[in-house]
Amino acid sequence: MGEAEQAAAQERQYAEAAETFGPALERLARAYERDADKRRDLLQEIHVSLWLSLARFDGRCSLRTWVYRVAHNTATSKSVRPQMNAPVLLAIEDSWATIGDASNTEEGFDRKRALERLYELIRQLKPLDRQVMLLYLEQLDGTSIGEVTGLSPANVATKVRRLKQLLVQRFHNGQRT
Repeated sequence: MGEAEQAAAQERQYAEAAETFGPALERLARAYERDADKRRDLLQEIHVSLWLSLARFDGRCSLRTWVYRVAHNTATSKSVRPQMNAPVLLAIEDSWATIGDASNTEEGFDRKRALERLYELIRQLKPLDRQVMLLYLEQLDGTSIGEVTGLSPANVATKVRRLKQLLVQRFHNGQRT
């Protein structure tokens, strides 16, 4: 395949990945960056990394696994640099906007406050644990999470179970992780 054909194929793969996984990438950026400008920068870096990485994508894993691996590696590498603020999980689910709209009601306010508390607890997890929980909350299965993180599916299942127990316990006890 010629250079022009490779570039066109890479562009098609990127367009497919961006359309299919765009909302998940936006949630990931929100999970790592509180500030809107920095979040846009991170999302742009994720997209650039994804586009560049597709030149090396050989199909040994699914496109979904590849996208999540690149996105999480990019976000994690940015979050461990000392000049960066600690990553903050602001929103995982698509209903974040509806929570804000419901904030005029007491139930909406309570739900928003509970989600913010949960996000604070997840934000404080170690990077690998946070990554596992974010992927779990994106509804990836243990095998897919393992492909992204390098953990075995059994280890992923154990980690998810323990992290959920830890988060529930600390949520109800008001403790920090």
